[in-house]
Amino acid sequence: MELDGSHSTALVETNQGDRQYHPLFSSPDAEVVLAAKNDSVTKASVFFRLHSHNLKTASGFFREMFMLPQNSQLENGVFYLEEDASTLELLFRMISGLPIPQIDSYDQIDPLLDSIEKYDTPGPLSIVRLLVMTPLLLGQPFRLYAIACRFGWDTEARHASTQTLTFDLYNKDVRPYLSRLSSNALLRLFDLHRTRREGLRQRLNDPPFVSGGLATCNNCNAVIDYHTWRELKYKIILEMDVRPAGDTILEHGLSEWPEALACWQAKCSQAGCSRALYDKGETLRVIRECIETLPKTI
Repeated sequence: MELDGSHSTALVETNQGDRQYHPLFSSPDAEVVLAAKNDSVTKASVFFRLHSHNLKTASGFFREMFMLPQNSQLENGVFYLEEDASTLELLFRMISGLPIPQIDSYDQIDPLLDSIEKYDTPGPLSIVRLLVMTPLLLGQPFRLYAIACRFGWDTEARHASTQTLTFDLYNKDVRPYLSRLSSNALLRLFDLHRTRREGLRQRLNDPPFVSGGLATCNNCNAVIDYHTWRELKYKIILEMDVRPAGDTILEHGLSEWPEALACWQAKCSQAGCSRALYDKGETLRVIRECIETLPKTI
């Protein structure tokens, strides 16, 4: 796929009613004339000339349209479309096999996908499917997830769902993205986040972890209270609720949180014993293992 660094192209004036034709789509040999909606600033339309064969081959919409004796969108030999010029330029470049400018924003992708879906153009859709997995667009997992679920792209949806694990789904900044999802896509995402939290909660209650209640010291048989572990466990689950990836737990939480420091410093209170209640190294190893085995995708 060739990428052209220039995203906007100057327009050219023609002698056909002073229409502004896009320079890449201005050949007199192309018999179909299409017009973008009026520019919000200039109030002028941009016109595109395309070959009917290209349109019929690439678009189910135009293929059916050209089979009709007349179409309501045809006015003075021009098809007036509802999309803006920049969106149509991208679509027509893909249809015509022309270089594609760099696309680095979902503000470009979203209207393009709307036009792709409207005009039934599977070729451009396959191009966009590749584009959304490029580094420039991978930084917005919720928008990628919404698009992937909308078009049934399972691989991309799973990848995006993993990326969302660094976000809190209850954060108000995330809510606008979640509102774009279908109920099924939204429930699957919530289920992934909850499954990771509850899975770790259950694992931390199982051996070799202590229960968190009263027990007997293995060294002196004195009664000991594992309340420090109980408090750290609660902190871990709270962190998983807001960041289910668990990376902040492993990277600094278990080394810096006050609850963690209290655990690693806890000793048997019996005089002359002072046995450390927890093996820090082994505890960290097992917690890491627990987090790494949790489900990572929808």
